[in-house]
Amino acid sequence: MSSDGNAPYYLGVGRRKEAVARIRLYSGERGIVVNGRPFEDYFPRILHQNVVQEPLDMVGASFRVSAKVIGGGMSGQAEAIRHGVARALVNANDQYRLTLRKAGLLTRDARVKERKKYGLKRARKAPQYTKR
Repeated sequence: MSSDGNAPYYLGVGRRKEAVARIRLYSGERGIVVNGRPFEDYFPRILHQNVVQEPLDMVGASFRVSAKVIGGGMSGQAEAIRHGVARALVNANDQYRLTLRKAGLLTRDARVKERKKYGLKRARKAPQYTKR
């Protein structure tokens, strides 16, 4: 548990693809702010909103969430926030660990874009073969 001078909070860092999210959980009524904006404004798609709320819904916790996220795209950022919130919840209460672990929310998703190889058009796509 840390404090920035006024309110104590729990920290969590989440990562997905190129996105990195730094999460602070404050006690109090539920609300989510991403980069200083309400998360409904930051993530207009319902799919991304559900991804962000998943760890809180799963454990039934009521925390105020402040997230700073950089890098990646919308899906990567939403999943990075989900990962960070799950880790911060474990810092807040260790009893949440089993529930979040079973749902796979504490595991860092290591899948990233594969690099392009020379002689190929993309990572794996080869030029079309011509016999003559």
